Amino acid sequence: MMISKSQLGSTTLLLVAALALTTGCAASRREAFLHDKAGTHVYRKPVAEVWPKARELLAEEGFSVMEAKGGFEMQTDWVMQGAPSSLGTTYARYLVRGIEKGPGQCSVEFLRQNRVQSQAAHDTSTGETAKEGPGTDSNTLSRDYAMEWKLLQRAEPEVAKGFETEAAAQVK
Repeated sequence: MMISKSQLGSTTLLLVAALALTTGCAASRREAFLHDKAGTHVYRKPVAEVWPKARELLAEEGFSVMEAKGGFEMQTDWVMQGAPSSLGTTYARYLVRGIEKGPGQCSVEFLRQNRVQSQAAHDTSTGETAKEGPGTDSNTLSRDYAMEWKLLQRAEPEVAKGFETEAAAQVK
């Protein structure tokens, strides 16, 4: 029995799609594992040693930082994410808290606030913008485990490498 070129092509395409789906799922599981580890990690350093690395990370991501006096808390200005569109303009900012967990131990939480601001409706028949108000605004606030993972890689690279090894074993 001879397999036609179209059957062979279809089979090859199906195998490639299955491999891509499996690889994507594994990468997603790995990332979720690492983010979970970063979110629950307690640094074996005082917060004063980890804090400058958190500040540097925010600056590299394009955020300007305002720090609270007398504590380990900082907030960034709003930064536009991507280009404005007719669906709305997205902005983000961070609230970062350093928490002492005991002598020489701490954790750092990155809370990301996203805001989507849309313009008031535009009447295409008259070419005017509605006069009722500036449009709608939506806000969300959530932990940013990806940023916490980036901080862990900077502040305790040897621990981060251990988590990566553990993640590779978990995903197999």
